[in-house]
Amino acid sequence: MEKRLSPLEAGTLTAELHEFGVRMMRMNIKRAHPQATDEEIETRLTEWLHTRPGAEHGDADGVPSRRFATSG
Repeated sequence: MEKRLSPLEAGTLTAELHEFGVRMMRMNIKRAHPQATDEEIETRLTEWLHTRPGAEHGDADGVPSRRFATSG
């Protein structure tokens, strides 16, 4: 029988997977731009998080939400 995660477990796992993905992308950026400063890497990472190809409006189908929109 398949164990179902509690909402807390599912949320924790989601956050951990997100953090893992961010760490992996940070490493990819460092590898692609070995001369970049830590600040430049973080800027590139932030840009990627905000403009990922295929997820310009988030990761879900449907109407884009303005709830988490940032100014600037």
